[in-house]
Amino acid sequence: MKLHAKIIGEGMPFIILHGFLGMGDNWKTLAMRFSKLGYQIHLVDQRNHGRSFHSVAFDYELLANDLKDYCVHNSIEKCVLLGHSMGGKTAMLFTALYPDLIHKLIVVDIAPRFYPAHHDAILEGLSSLDFSIISSRKQADQKLSEYIAEVGVRQFLLKNLYWITPGQLGLRINLEALKNNVAEVGEALPTHLKIERTTLFLRGDRSEYIGPDDEKQISIQFPNAILKTIPKAGHWLHAENPEAFFDEVAQFLA
Repeated sequence: MKLHAKIIGEGMPFIILHGFLGMGDNWKTLAMRFSKLGYQIHLVDQRNHGRSFHSVAFDYELLANDLKDYCVHNSIEKCVLLGHSMGGKTAMLFTALYPDLIHKLIVVDIAPRFYPAHHDAILEGLSSLDFSIISSRKQADQKLSEYIAEVGVRQFLLKNLYWITPGQLGLRINLEALKNNVAEVGEALPTHLKIERTTLFLRGDRSEYIGPDDEKQISIQFPNAILKTIPKAGHWLHAENPEAFFDEVAQFLA
């Protein structure tokens, strides 16, 4: 089955992979800017996310193989690959498995280590949405606020809402499959894998996803890595400080 993607611009393929519970459209604004640098941006929805296919199976090997099939289908022989959070883990494994397809790799606010599951409140909140009685985004937001205090996080999650039919809301994500496989999201890049491709790691200065111990592990598995910190930003650094984020990526690509 083929992954859904929005393609913007012309030039060298530049694939962007969203994070857990996200979708390619989350990156549309930055994609427009990157396309003006001479890239063809592919905003890919990973399986069980966005408009891509649903499956009960979900792990990084499958996600990497999905992306390989996407590249074959679209005749992509070399690309820039950027992944945020879960998408960063997919991007790391994909590059390790298929290094000849990668020109440069960009990993956003995630390290190759294991992360314990920490999405319980979010998944519980999404599971509480009863669309037999919820008929507006405002009502969905009010329900989610019982589980998630941060307005920005709720706005991010509410992008998954869509109208199945007029008056009937639903979620694009395959919530049950993601709940059943949430432990897979934190899985580490196997420690024996070493990625020689030039790699940019970006982290937010307010994020705890990449710490001092992670820097050492990155240097071992990614000997040609550069680590940069985006100021005034947390885990969603591309949304919280898009100007600094764009500048760092543009400089790396140049």
